[in-house]
Amino acid sequence: MQKYRVAQVGIGNRGKIHADAFLELSDRFELVGLCDLDREKLGAYARSKDLPAAILYDDAAKMMAKTKPDVFCFVTHPNLRLPLVELAAKHGVAGLAFEKPMATSLADAHKITELCHKYLIKTIVSHQQKYLPSFQKLKELLDAGAIGKVTRLDATCQAWLAQLGTHFVDYILWANGGARATWVAGHVHGSELLKDSHPSPNYVMGVLAFQNGVRSYVEFGHIAPSSMPKEKFWLDNRLTAYGTHGYVWCDTDNRWGALTKRTDGEVTGGEGEGWSVQERTRLQPLYLKDFIAWLDDDKRVHPCNIDITYHGYEIMEALCISAMERIRVDLPLDPSKCTDMLARMRKELPECP
Repeated sequence: MQKYRVAQVGIGNRGKIHADAFLELSDRFELVGLCDLDREKLGAYARSKDLPAAILYDDAAKMMAKTKPDVFCFVTHPNLRLPLVELAAKHGVAGLAFEKPMATSLADAHKITELCHKYLIKTIVSHQQKYLPSFQKLKELLDAGAIGKVTRLDATCQAWLAQLGTHFVDYILWANGGARATWVAGHVHGSELLKDSHPSPNYVMGVLAFQNGVRSYVEFGHIAPSSMPKEKFWLDNRLTAYGTHGYVWCDTDNRWGALTKRTDGEVTGGEGEGWSVQERTRLQPLYLKDFIAWLDDDKRVHPCNIDITYHGYEIMEALCISAMERIRVDLPLDPSKCTDMLARMRKELPECP
């Protein structure tokens, strides 16, 4: 079987998780380049993994030209996405993997998607929590018809839109079998987090309507419903599916619950290993194994592919447009007619909790 050569930019906390997974799957991946501007941090990671100094770089372009990888992975802040995707296209990679959110503007998100299609780059974005056992349980019950016909898929997060909201919009699309949204209506408020590295209004609320008749109600931000203590802020979220014969929910802390046709009016559920264990030991390798399958076989499209990611970004943008324009927004959006929504919200939204 082919072994795919990998070059990666970024070796911060998330970057280490990506690199660790590539190294774990060494039967199918060979890490041939690792780049970071912080040479001390880069060297420390390399020494901890016995990586040769020859594969270390502080310039992404030089690394790509020298290593000629099959797969390019970058783990950077979202404002740097488009130049690195352009770099991947220039060097003819077969696969591309990067972090969420996919961009900071609809224009960039659209350009990224177009580049990936034009250059036939199989691209995945790290909405990897769908590999948690709790999320897999929810999907298993939905696919088995355990709650009858799905009518609603709701999502809440204490974390803001560009941090975890992007995950949960993606998980709604995934749980809904890829059905596309036809319109959204949204509300946003608060400008403080528009200054964050993952910029977003403080709070986003909205309703999504899908072509298969399913509706979704979403709340992202610290005044969204909470089900955990404050120290679990980053895990305090929930995806809930309602059907004609019950409901099922799951969260990032690997918990789930369900009321189904077979539970006789009782709520059943489970709780597995928490997020920190799952993230470092399970999720990324599972996510990358599906990437290998897609690289090997065009028909085995990854569940975190660029098209589902772009539609998720489009939905998030539409929620903000709806709030700022006070209108329902129909999809798909025309990127050529959309202004820089983050810039507009920074200018117009007042500061508030």
